[in-house]
Amino acid sequence: MTRTIVASATREIVIGFDQPFCVIGERINPTGRKKLAAEMIAGNFETVIKDALEQAACGATMLDVNAGVTSVNPNETEPGLLVQTLEIVQGLVDLPLSIDSSVTAAIEAALKVAKGRPLVNSVTGEEEKLEAILPLIKKYNVPVVAISNDETGISMDPDVRFAVAKKIVERCADFGIPAHDVVVDPLVMPIGALGDAGRQVFALLRRLREELKVNTTCGLSNISFGLPHRHGINAAFIPMVIGAGMTSAIMNPVRPQEMEAVRGANVLNGTDKDCTNWIRTYKDYKPAEGGAAVAAPTQVNAPGEGGSGGGRRRGGREARMGRG
Repeated sequence: MTRTIVASATREIVIGFDQPFCVIGERINPTGRKKLAAEMIAGNFETVIKDALEQAACGATMLDVNAGVTSVNPNETEPGLLVQTLEIVQGLVDLPLSIDSSVTAAIEAALKVAKGRPLVNSVTGEEEKLEAILPLIKKYNVPVVAISNDETGISMDPDVRFAVAKKIVERCADFGIPAHDVVVDPLVMPIGALGDAGRQVFALLRRLREELKVNTTCGLSNISFGLPHRHGINAAFIPMVIGAGMTSAIMNPVRPQEMEAVRGANVLNGTDKDCTNWIRTYKDYKPAEGGAAVAAPTQVNAPGEGGSGGGRRRGGREARMGRG
C-alpha cells in the first residue's frame, strides 16, 4: 500500500489510500489576495498567524505555505520571505507543512530551515524544472507534488496528462526518489468551462492509483471556478474524487460545508475508524430553528486524522483559478 509520510517536528501524518483524506490548508498564500501580499511585503504577518491558527482549529491535516508576493525579481525577494513565513508558521502549529514555490532558490532555502518532513509543492514535467528540483528532493529526503504539465503547457487530453505524470514518476526514480514520495496533481479543470472536467479527473485518478500506484492531490476549488455558489460544487466534488482515489487536496478548511463532505467521505470510505472523528466533531450538532443547519463546532484533528485544505499558485502549477 502506497504511503507518503510527512511530518512536523512533533507530528507525523501518512497520506495513503487507507488513510483519512489529507486536507492541505490553502490560506497562507498571497496569490489573488492583495491585502495579504501587501502585509507580507511590509513584514506584517498578522493575517498569516490568524490563518495558520484558524486552519489548524478547523481540522486541516497540513498547511501550505506560499510567499510569492510578486512576480518582479522573485529569485531575490521570495527565498527570504518564504523562510520567514515558514518559521513563523511552524512555530505556531504542529501540523506538517507544504513548501509552495516555483522558485528553486526559495524551495532550497525553506528546506534548510524546515522541521520534520515537509511536502515540496511542486515540480512539473519540464526538463529544466526536473533537473533543478529533483536533486533537492533526493538530498533532503522529502516528498514532492508532481504537476501534470510540461513544456507544452496543460493539455486538455487526460491521456497526455497521465503520460506527463508517468514521466515525472520515472524521472524521480532516476534520481532515487520512490513513487510513494511522489504525489501527483492530475490538474482539475473548471467544470463551467469544460463540461467533462469531472469525468476526466475521476478517470485520471483511477489510472494513477491502479497503474502508477501514487498518491494524488489537486487545487480543489478550481473545479467550481466561474460558477455561483462554488462551495456547493466543491462539497459535491470532494466525496466523488475521494471515491475515485484522490488522497489529498489543497483547499480551504475554514468552510464547514466542505469539511463536512471530507469527514463524511472518510466515514463512508472506512478511514474514520468507528466513526470516531465524526462523532467527536458533531456529537453536539443541532439543526437551527427553521431547518437551517448550524455550523458544527470546529475541532483540531488528532494525529493521523484528516481534515481539509486547497488551492495553489503561479509557476509550474495550473494558473490559480480563484479561491472558493
